[in-house]
Amino acid sequence: MAISTSAMGFGTSVSSYSCLRARSFEKSSVLCNSQNPFRFNSLFSIRKSHGSSRCSVSRKSCRVRATLLQENEEEVVVEKSFAPKSFPGNVGGGSNGEPPDDSSSNGLEKWVIKLEQSVNILLTDSVIKILDTLYHDRNYARFFVLETIARVPYFAFISVLHMYESFGWWRRADYMKVHFAESWNEMHHLLIMEELGGNAWWFDRFLAQHIAIFYYFMTVLMYALSPRMAYHFSECVESHAYETYDKFIKDQGEELKNLPAPKIAVDYYTGGDLYLFDEFQTSREPNTRRPKIDNLYDVFMNIRDDEAEHCKTMKACQTHGSLRSPHTNPCDESEDDTGCPVPQADCIGIVDCIKKSVTDPQVIKR
Repeated sequence: MAISTSAMGFGTSVSSYSCLRARSFEKSSVLCNSQNPFRFNSLFSIRKSHGSSRCSVSRKSCRVRATLLQENEEEVVVEKSFAPKSFPGNVGGGSNGEPPDDSSSNGLEKWVIKLEQSVNILLTDSVIKILDTLYHDRNYARFFVLETIARVPYFAFISVLHMYESFGWWRRADYMKVHFAESWNEMHHLLIMEELGGNAWWFDRFLAQHIAIFYYFMTVLMYALSPRMAYHFSECVESHAYETYDKFIKDQGEELKNLPAPKIAVDYYTGGDLYLFDEFQTSREPNTRRPKIDNLYDVFMNIRDDEAEHCKTMKACQTHGSLRSPHTNPCDESEDDTGCPVPQADCIGIVDCIKKSVTDPQVIKR
């Protein structure tokens, strides 16, 4: 099951900037009275003349979000991406990163997207078969391997983003903040599995660490060439993690309720500073999810829900430039961006960045 999220939006009418939450999760996006739900940059192009009126709107109403859960929703729900054997049906703008169908060139790009996602699903299914063979009756060891692998893409994303930033190609602080928070969350999942004994065997540690090394360099290359493909691959991995934990909870739920929670889990989910815990959940307002940890069942419930939040973030990232930190307030940005902006190429992948840095000398000026 590939899990998806929606992206963000902005309206062209200055008087209708008030954002409305979408009630249906099947089309979970932020509606800002717009016909183009992905072009929100113009919101900031006119911020000087209308910043004061917009900032009177509450932070909750003016935030551009990746996706939104339904109100009073107790369980994190995830949505399936389109099947790799068929084209995405959304012709008005891709929830999977595809462009609006307004030119013949978009037909080729849709084929590219289909190819990218088919390759990702093939790779994911291959790894799943290996894990099913090796760990069909060793759950904690399997979780240890999964969590060792799952945090690697975020290291790779940050590495490439640092390179782009160094060259002055593309600077997105929100991306780096969110990806670091995601790696922090996955690291604590890993620590929990280690405390549960998932890393007891030398073979499991050897396999997980060497897969992680290969996965890192593969993701760096993939992300440099096609961020959209890399984000979708990570979505597939997180989707499998969600399904794995969900099945484990259903099979072992009653037993887990009688087992104590690991100390590291209690400290992470109920500790004093939960800024990074909120940061990776781009589909939620900060401080809206505060887990309770009474037993091991609660731990795995929250780990599963974390994986669903990762899926939503990876889904949103497939639309270029759409990711925003949950702690970023557009009203504050409109006031803080009065300084001299750094010229940069809003590029997609290293090939596009090199091309734009050559054709537009302003891109590489400091």
